[in-house]
Amino acid sequence: MGPHLLFMVALVAFVSMGRGQQPFLEYMERRIAILEDRISQWHDQSSRYSSDLREFKNKVLTLLENLEKEKDAWRSEMENTNIRVERLEREVDYLETQNPAPPCVEVDEKLTELQLNKAQKKKKEKYEKLTDCSDTISQVTAMKILKRFGSTSGLWTKDPLATSEKIYIFDGSSNDTVYVYPRMKEFTLSSPRKAARIKLPYSWIGTGHVVYGGHLYYIRRQNEFQVIKFDLGNKTVVDSAVFPVEQQVPVYGLSAFNYIDIAADEEGLWAVYATADNEKNICLAKIDPLTLGMEQMWDTPCPIENAESAFVICGALYVVYNAKLPSRSRVQCVFDASGTMSGDDLPLVYFPKRYGAHSSMKYNPKEKQIYAWDDGYQIIYKLGLKAKVEL
Repeated sequence: MGPHLLFMVALVAFVSMGRGQQPFLEYMERRIAILEDRISQWHDQSSRYSSDLREFKNKVLTLLENLEKEKDAWRSEMENTNIRVERLEREVDYLETQNPAPPCVEVDEKLTELQLNKAQKKKKEKYEKLTDCSDTISQVTAMKILKRFGSTSGLWTKDPLATSEKIYIFDGSSNDTVYVYPRMKEFTLSSPRKAARIKLPYSWIGTGHVVYGGHLYYIRRQNEFQVIKFDLGNKTVVDSAVFPVEQQVPVYGLSAFNYIDIAADEEGLWAVYATADNEKNICLAKIDPLTLGMEQMWDTPCPIENAESAFVICGALYVVYNAKLPSRSRVQCVFDASGTMSGDDLPLVYFPKRYGAHSSMKYNPKEKQIYAWDDGYQIIYKLGLKAKVEL
């Protein structure tokens, strides 16, 4: 077969093959066209989605900017409201001072002389004062928050009879280690690691302890409540005595860990407590610091309910209660053991606290100020005093 014939046969075969592939090519062209349409639609949708997303983002950014502006406005409004509330509190205090509601006070009470291992004897008489102290509170002149140290409950105090400036810290309502700082500055600036420590032979209970005349008087609970007299100089127990009262209950309604609160004033040492026999009101006793004996005991008219702490000044018990406003406490009941305070001289005193309830308030008769422990914050209240108007 010559070359021309072979070429003709190959041409005929190629033409025949091309005719058979034509439907397949047309099908592929249609599919490609459909894919191109879908790709075009996807591009259009993607563009729309991108545009919608940009628009949404811009709206969100605008909302966030407006929210930040409103937040600043709310913060400013809250600050203004706090200023107005504080101003209103001061005005209310002033109005109440001008028109005071008479606190719960009783001058002549039933006196109970109770000695260890002897029967109780009750009679009406007044406490015979040891000093010529005749002051009562006129107002809280200043408040200073020193720092936050330790637990929500505790106490801090100084020895009113000592020449040193030592600060004693009792962290918690149950512990056996006392922190001691040489001065107020060290306490304010230093950490607990830099404080001296005194390890007590027995753990204390409550926050009703006091440092007086170089000794620590604190409460221990075993089967009964005991008053422990501990010498801070030689670190030994000098004396101890069972508190001569049965069926004791917490003395303050807002401080359930306090059964006995020892207080110091110009007259010496006192014990504030409560019993199941008189479970609605607080009791007061005069303590002999040398023998730990109870010299005299009184039932006061001051209720336990809503009480958070108390202190004694010149033989008068001042009980502090929680006011309706969470930012302050108020002296709402006064009991004058000496009977020298007249009904017209009863103080209306607010303590401008800012945290919780006072777990302790220790009056220092030398400095005329109170060392308070408020939800872990150590606070000093400087008192203004005036002479009592005697009966």
